[in-house]
Amino acid sequence: MRFSLSVPMFVLLSAALLLCSPAAFAQTAPPTPAPVEAAPASALAPAPALTLAQTLALVRASPGWRSADLQYRSAQLSLDSARARAGLNVTVGTDASLAKVPLDSGDWLGNATLTAQVSASVLPWSATFEGVRIAERALNRAGADLRDARVSLLVQAVRAYGAARDATAGAALAEAQAALAARQLEVARAQRTANLIPELALQERDAGLQSAQNALAQARTAVNLAARALANLLGQSVTLPATAAAFDAVPPLPAAPADVDTLVARALVARPEVIRATVQLADAGAQQRAAQLDLSIPDISAGVQYGQLGSGQGGAGRTVGGSLNVKSGVAAAQISFPLRDPGETAKTGLALSLNASLPVFGSGKGTALASATVGQRAAALALDSARQSVDLDVRQKAADLLTALDRAEEAASALARAQASLTTTRARLEAGLVTPLDVAQAELSAAQAQNALNAATANAYVSSLLLAQASTELDPTLLNGGF
Repeated sequence: MRFSLSVPMFVLLSAALLLCSPAAFAQTAPPTPAPVEAAPASALAPAPALTLAQTLALVRASPGWRSADLQYRSAQLSLDSARARAGLNVTVGTDASLAKVPLDSGDWLGNATLTAQVSASVLPWSATFEGVRIAERALNRAGADLRDARVSLLVQAVRAYGAARDATAGAALAEAQAALAARQLEVARAQRTANLIPELALQERDAGLQSAQNALAQARTAVNLAARALANLLGQSVTLPATAAAFDAVPPLPAAPADVDTLVARALVARPEVIRATVQLADAGAQQRAAQLDLSIPDISAGVQYGQLGSGQGGAGRTVGGSLNVKSGVAAAQISFPLRDPGETAKTGLALSLNASLPVFGSGKGTALASATVGQRAAALALDSARQSVDLDVRQKAADLLTALDRAEEAASALARAQASLTTTRARLEAGLVTPLDVAQAELSAAQAQNALNAATANAYVSSLLLAQASTELDPTLLNGGF
């Protein structure tokens, strides 16, 4: 029988995340650093065992989480820089000179000039304005990447914690299997001494014990590897509970996906791959428009200057001026203030200037426009490909969840059969029809079936998280309250 819940899939994680509240931490302190291994059962004062709530909280301080934060912060600073360049810019400078003319009989004459310039983008096609729009799109993409990175870390933490629990349970079963194999070998030796079984049967029991001991060593190695994997994810040492029962309980079996098309529609809007491809398409369109403007707008600049303009060989005096570059869309105002009086050589006047440059041949601007058009088409195809990939990914994750639910249902049936067999074996023992070893074997089989059901249930739970991640339903702000 399949269990189902009516809540949305993203709520599956919220129950665990609620354990991260201050009240929960008041009762469960974070684990102290310890070697990356399972807590020994014989330790006199073992360190506090890691819980799922602590795992989800420690993810916030993990290297992966901090790296994602820094990448988003970098995009924010890039936007601030682009806005600053598009705003009012003030530059102050100085120019100093020392001359002696003629060299053999002249005097050394020095002069210094202070200059200041104020510039700003004023035309809508200015490159600085487009730079702001590009930075805004980059920040939007960085926000989607940040959210996806945090969700991925949360899912990885849940999977790693569940893997450690499964490994610990597997080690306990392997230890029980080795103990049972040792008992079976002792009985076989006694039977061989009484000449009740052939030598081959004794050798088979001995080989079974060796196999069980090898499986136990592998299971213990798996526990240590699971602990190390969890420690690497969190960026610090962890101490696992000594037994599987000491871990947090296996989460409930999730519900089957109700409407896959709705999940796909949501993912096609919010998935980082789609947002990234959409931003690339917008950037490609901006490049095409810039290439078109570069081809159609001539390079024209106009300027005006007023003040003590220089004439002949005399230098200029105090002047103010302004300029406008039509192609770049930047207007500027300048002021020049020489510290030395130019004297009679500088007369007050007004100067107007106009510079124009029209490409005739070999500019390559037409080729640049064609290249930008091809880039835009390629970006449009990339967006279509990203949408198709997201559609397939969500549907595949939904199918994986259904498969995991079916396997959990099969594991529940297997557990029911194993428990029924154990009940029958115990009854047969009371009737004297089987030995205690047969009961021990039936108990081990029931424990294995229970572990298999726990693993299948946890796998179905993780599959639901992966589907929620793929459909962007899993919200990382359940843990940290926002960016």
